Amino acid sequence: MTAWRSWLGIALLLTLSACASLQKPPDLLSGRLSLRVSDSAGAATHSVSAGFDLSGSPTRGELRLNSPLGTTLALARWSPGEVTLDANGERKRYTALDALAQDVFGEPLPLAALFAWLRGQPWAQSEHVALDNGFEQLGWRVDLARWSEGLLVAERTSPTAVLLRARLDAKP
Repeated sequence: MTAWRSWLGIALLLTLSACASLQKPPDLLSGRLSLRVSDSAGAATHSVSAGFDLSGSPTRGELRLNSPLGTTLALARWSPGEVTLDANGERKRYTALDALAQDVFGEPLPLAALFAWLRGQPWAQSEHVALDNGFEQLGWRVDLARWSEGLLVAERTSPTAVLLRARLDAKP
Protein backbone atom coordinates (compact mmCIF):
# COMPACT_ATOMS: atom_id res chain seq x y z
CA MET A 1 0.00 0.00 0.00
CA THR A 2 2.89 2.39 0.75
CA ALA A 3 4.43 1.82 -2.70
CA TRP A 4 1.05 2.53 -4.30
CA ARG A 5 0.81 5.86 -2.42
CA SER A 6 4.34 6.79 -3.48
CA TRP A 7 3.51 6.13 -7.13
CA LEU A 8 0.26 8.07 -6.80
CA GLY A 9 2.15 11.00 -5.27
CA ILE A 10 4.71 10.94 -8.09
CA ALA A 11 1.95 10.80 -10.71
CA LEU A 12 0.19 13.73 -9.05
CA LEU A 13 3.39 15.80 -8.98
CA LEU A 14 4.09 15.04 -12.64
CA THR A 15 0.54 16.03 -13.59
CA LEU A 16 0.75 19.30 -11.67
CA SER A 17 4.14 20.16 -13.14
CA ALA A 18 2.83 19.46 -16.66
CA CYS A 19 -0.11 21.78 -16.04
CA ALA A 20 2.20 24.47 -14.73
CA SER A 21 4.37 24.25 -17.85
CA LEU A 22 1.30 24.81 -20.05
CA GLN A 23 0.55 28.18 -18.48
CA LYS A 24 1.19 31.21 -20.66
CA PRO A 25 4.27 33.29 -19.86
CA PRO A 26 3.37 36.49 -17.99
CA ASP A 27 4.72 38.69 -20.81
CA LEU A 28 2.70 36.94 -23.56
CA LEU A 29 0.38 39.10 -25.65
CA SER A 30 -2.03 37.18 -27.82
CA GLY A 31 -5.04 37.80 -29.98
CA ARG A 32 -5.88 38.48 -33.63
CA LEU A 33 -4.29 40.95 -35.97
CA SER A 34 -4.93 42.17 -39.45
CA LEU A 35 -2.70 44.22 -41.66
CA ARG A 36 -3.75 45.96 -44.86
CA VAL A 37 -1.34 47.67 -47.22
CA SER A 38 -2.95 50.00 -49.77
CA ASP A 39 -1.67 51.73 -52.88
CA SER A 40 -1.81 55.49 -53.37
CA ALA A 41 -5.41 55.26 -54.66
CA GLY A 42 -6.52 53.48 -51.47
CA ALA A 43 -6.99 50.02 -53.02
CA ALA A 44 -5.68 47.14 -50.91
CA THR A 45 -2.56 45.68 -52.49
CA HIS A 46 -2.36 42.89 -49.94
CA SER A 47 -3.66 42.01 -46.53
CA VAL A 48 -2.86 39.52 -43.80
CA SER A 49 -5.04 38.29 -40.98
CA ALA A 50 -3.90 35.83 -38.32
CA GLY A 51 -3.89 34.95 -34.68
CA PHE A 52 -0.73 36.01 -32.89
CA ASP A 53 1.32 35.29 -29.81
CA LEU A 54 3.99 37.86 -28.99
CA SER A 55 6.37 37.34 -26.11
CA GLY A 56 9.64 38.71 -24.84
CA SER A 57 10.89 42.18 -25.64
CA PRO A 58 12.19 44.18 -28.60
CA THR A 59 15.68 42.78 -27.93
CA ARG A 60 14.80 39.11 -27.35
CA GLY A 61 11.47 37.58 -28.21
CA GLU A 62 9.14 35.58 -30.37
CA LEU A 63 6.17 36.28 -32.65
CA ARG A 64 3.99 33.37 -33.73
CA LEU A 65 1.30 33.84 -36.39
CA ASN A 66 -1.47 31.23 -36.39
CA SER A 67 -4.25 30.21 -38.77
CA PRO A 68 -7.87 30.25 -37.55
CA LEU A 69 -7.47 26.51 -36.85
CA GLY A 70 -4.41 27.11 -34.67
CA THR A 71 -1.75 25.95 -37.13
CA THR A 72 1.47 27.94 -36.94
CA LEU A 73 1.86 29.92 -40.16
CA ALA A 74 5.11 31.64 -39.21
CA LEU A 75 7.43 31.84 -36.23
CA ALA A 76 9.86 34.73 -35.82
CA ARG A 77 12.50 34.67 -33.10
CA TRP A 78 15.09 37.29 -32.31
CA SER A 79 17.94 37.93 -29.92
CA PRO A 80 20.94 40.26 -30.10
CA GLY A 81 22.62 39.64 -33.45
CA GLU A 82 20.12 37.05 -34.71
CA VAL A 83 16.64 37.22 -36.25
CA THR A 84 15.07 34.12 -37.81
CA LEU A 85 11.77 33.34 -39.47
CA ASP A 86 10.42 29.81 -39.88
CA ALA A 87 7.62 29.69 -42.46
CA ASN A 88 6.57 27.46 -45.33
CA GLY A 89 9.05 24.79 -44.29
CA GLU A 90 12.10 27.01 -44.55
CA ARG A 91 14.16 29.25 -42.30
CA LYS A 92 15.27 32.75 -43.22
CA ARG A 93 17.77 34.88 -41.35
CA TYR A 94 17.74 38.66 -41.04
CA THR A 95 20.00 41.32 -39.63
CA ALA A 96 17.22 43.10 -37.70
CA LEU A 97 13.50 43.04 -36.89
CA ASP A 98 12.89 45.85 -39.38
CA ALA A 99 14.36 43.76 -42.21
CA LEU A 100 12.12 40.83 -41.24
CA ALA A 101 9.01 43.06 -41.22
CA GLN A 102 9.91 44.52 -44.61
CA ASP A 103 10.31 41.03 -46.11
CA VAL A 104 7.24 39.44 -44.51
CA PHE A 105 4.75 42.30 -44.77
CA GLY A 106 6.18 44.19 -47.74
CA GLU A 107 6.37 47.35 -45.67
CA PRO A 108 8.47 48.49 -42.74
CA LEU A 109 6.59 47.98 -39.48
CA PRO A 110 7.81 49.16 -36.08
CA LEU A 111 7.82 45.71 -34.46
CA ALA A 112 9.92 46.94 -31.54
CA ALA A 113 7.34 49.67 -30.81
CA LEU A 114 4.50 47.15 -31.11
CA PHE A 115 5.38 45.72 -27.68
CA ALA A 116 4.48 49.04 -26.04
CA TRP A 117 1.60 49.84 -28.40
CA LEU A 118 -0.11 46.54 -27.58
CA ARG A 119 0.01 47.62 -23.94
CA GLY A 120 -1.70 50.90 -24.84
CA GLN A 121 1.45 52.99 -24.42
CA PRO A 122 3.89 54.88 -26.64
CA TRP A 123 7.28 53.25 -27.16
CA ALA A 124 9.79 54.78 -24.76
CA GLN A 125 12.62 54.76 -27.36
CA SER A 126 11.00 57.40 -29.58
CA GLU A 127 9.21 60.72 -29.16
CA HIS A 128 5.45 60.80 -29.49
CA VAL A 129 2.63 63.33 -29.68
CA ALA A 130 -0.41 62.74 -27.47
CA LEU A 131 -3.84 62.80 -29.16
CA ASP A 132 -7.36 62.70 -27.71
CA ASN A 133 -7.68 58.93 -28.19
CA GLY A 134 -4.09 57.80 -28.53
CA PHE A 135 -0.82 59.16 -29.90
CA GLU A 136 1.34 59.62 -32.99
CA GLN A 137 4.73 57.96 -33.10
CA LEU A 138 7.22 56.97 -35.82
CA GLY A 139 4.85 58.24 -38.51
CA TRP A 140 1.95 56.14 -37.19
CA ARG A 141 -1.29 57.27 -35.58
CA VAL A 142 -2.14 54.84 -32.78
CA ASP A 143 -5.84 54.93 -31.93
CA LEU A 144 -6.78 53.71 -28.44
CA ALA A 145 -10.46 54.79 -28.57
CA ARG A 146 -11.58 51.16 -28.07
CA TRP A 147 -8.65 50.11 -25.88
CA SER A 148 -11.08 49.15 -23.08
CA GLU A 149 -12.28 46.38 -25.46
CA GLY A 150 -8.69 45.30 -26.19
CA LEU A 151 -8.68 46.88 -29.69
CA LEU A 152 -5.69 48.77 -31.02
CA VAL A 153 -5.71 50.46 -34.42
CA ALA A 154 -2.47 51.86 -35.85
CA GLU A 155 -2.37 53.62 -39.20
CA ARG A 156 0.38 55.03 -41.35
CA THR A 157 -0.67 57.12 -44.34
CA SER A 158 2.65 57.69 -46.09
CA PRO A 159 4.66 56.74 -47.97
CA THR A 160 2.30 53.76 -48.37
CA ALA A 161 -0.94 53.48 -46.43
CA VAL A 162 -0.83 50.68 -43.86
CA LEU A 163 -3.59 49.80 -41.42
CA LEU A 164 -2.86 47.49 -38.49
CA ARG A 165 -5.65 46.25 -36.22
CA ALA A 166 -5.03 44.07 -33.19
CA ARG A 167 -7.59 42.64 -30.80
CA LEU A 168 -6.05 41.23 -27.65
CA ASP A 169 -7.45 38.14 -25.97
CA ALA A 170 -6.82 39.81 -22.62
CA LYS A 171 -5.66 43.35 -21.97
CA PRO A 172 -2.25 43.51 -20.25
